[in-house]
Order: sequence, then structure tokens, then C-alpha cells
Amino acid sequence: MHRTYSMRSSRAPTATQLATPPPPVSSTKTNKFFGTVSIADAFRKQTAGSFGPEMARKLAQLIKIEKSLERSLEAVSNERKLVAKQLSIWGADNDDDVSDVTDKIGVLLYEIGELEDQFIDKYDLYRITLKSIRNIEASVQPSRDRKVKITDEIAHLKYKDPQSPKIPVLEQELVRAEAESLVAEAQLSNITREKLKAAYNYQFDSLRELTEKMALIAGYGKALLELLDDSPVTPGETRPAYDGYEASKQIIIDCENALGSWTLDNSYLKEPLLSIHQGIEDVYTVPEGITEGEWAEHEQQQEHEEHEEQPDDEVIQTQQ
Repeated sequence: MHRTYSMRSSRAPTATQLATPPPPVSSTKTNKFFGTVSIADAFRKQTAGSFGPEMARKLAQLIKIEKSLERSLEAVSNERKLVAKQLSIWGADNDDDVSDVTDKIGVLLYEIGELEDQFIDKYDLYRITLKSIRNIEASVQPSRDRKVKITDEIAHLKYKDPQSPKIPVLEQELVRAEAESLVAEAQLSNITREKLKAAYNYQFDSLRELTEKMALIAGYGKALLELLDDSPVTPGETRPAYDGYEASKQIIIDCENALGSWTLDNSYLKEPLLSIHQGIEDVYTVPEGITEGEWAEHEQQQEHEEHEEQPDDEVIQTQQ
């Protein structure tokens, strides 16, 4: 947030920004040829699923698409900051209330752009974590290929020369290859689940932070709008002098404090209410305000009604 609380003055880092080190800068923000999308990036995205080990191609393409998405998000962040600046520039030539409110709204919009920029860096942690799954998939591919190759050689020799002395040797190699493959497949299964969970935790946590902070900013933005006197005036009538400078500044200060104190632990959004359990037998939860005994009676009554309706259906089917 602007320490001076105005788009028309220089910015200074906040205490939160100084105390909390930012994540590493996203790799999508460097090594560009032209604009936000490089020629090399466009080529890699189109060819990501065509090269490399077959197992890793689909995930490699997903990772490239995510990289392109991050570049698009970066463009949105930069454009939003330009919008904030231009809004303040336009408002400066208007009446005092419009000038002050648009300047303060520009501060909030610029902060959204900053949050989106930070989101890209945190989102990149998710993409980097997916790469570890891609790498393990690529490492497992050779063991699969080796097992298939040995199996094909054995089948070919048994068809061409069933008495060949190479067959026992190849069968021993196949046993070793299968053992190596089992180890590799177990490692792939474990790492895939571990990294997939970690990757999407990164993404959902960063999404949660961005959206909740944006919701906070939107609330303070609407509070700024209340400072505008939008009552109609007749020709020749003058509006009362604007005296909302301190109020608008305090709104920005309150917004900054709310953003600075936000953490995942004190998030405004609580855990989702799920209608299912992890168990197989007890699938649905009992609705709030109903005891388990009442819910059981409700279930029995529904079963009884369904049982009574069944003979009528059978009679209709018989008549047809």
C-alpha cells in the first residue's frame, strides 16, 4: 500500500512487506523476447507434448500452459496498475471530492495489481512442484522401455530359435528389470501423490489469499464511495465544501492494516461444509437442527413410501 496514501506521491514499502520476505520471482517474468509472450515460449508450448519421454509429455504440456497463464496474469497486473494511475490523473482535474476519492480508489486498485503480481510468484511455486512429478515420470520411462524391450526380444527368440542360449540370459535380465521397475513405479506413485498435494496446496492457498484480500479492498473501496455527495444540484447551486480528506485517508490506513494482519490462520473463509464423509457406509451427514433419531425416522419413512409405490409401478408394467 502507498505509505503516503496517494497515487500522486512516491511509494514506500510497508512494515508487512519489510517483515515478510517475498517468494522467489516467477521464472515467467524473465527471458522475454517481445512483450509478455516470447517466440521461444510460444514454440515450447506448442511442442511440449511432442518431445521427451512419453510418460511425461502430458504433464510437460500442462506445465507449459501454466507458464503461459502466468504471463497473462502478469499482463493483467501491469494493466491494472496503469488503470490505477490513469484514474488518479483524470480525477485530479475534477472537484475536490472526486479528485480525492479517485486518488484513493487508485491506491486500492494499484494495491490489487501488487497483490496479483505477488500471486504470480506464489503460483509459480505450484508450477515448479509439478515439475518434480514430470521429472520422476521421465526417470521411470527408461525402466519401462527396458522391460518391454527385453520381453519383445525373448518372444522373438522363442519364435525364431526356441533353443537359443540367449533366452535364459534374457529371462534373468527381465527378472532384474521387473524388480527395478517395481521400485521405480512405487517411487512414482509416492512422489506423485506427495507433490500433487503440495502443488495444489500452494495454488489454493495463494488463490485464497488473493481473493480474500481483494474482497477486503473492495469493501474499503465502497466505503470511499460513500464520501461522494451524489445528491443532484440545480443550475447555479454549489455543493458544500468537501471535508472528507481525513476520512478517506483513514479508510486507506484501515485497509492497509486489514491486509497486513491477514493470514491463512485468521482467514475470513472457514473450512468448506461437506455433505459427505470419507467412510463408505455413512455417506451423508445429518442436516443441522435435526437429531440423528429424527433423521433415521425420516430415512425409514422415505423407504416405506418407496416400498408402497413399487406395486403400482409393477401393475402398470404388467398392463402394458
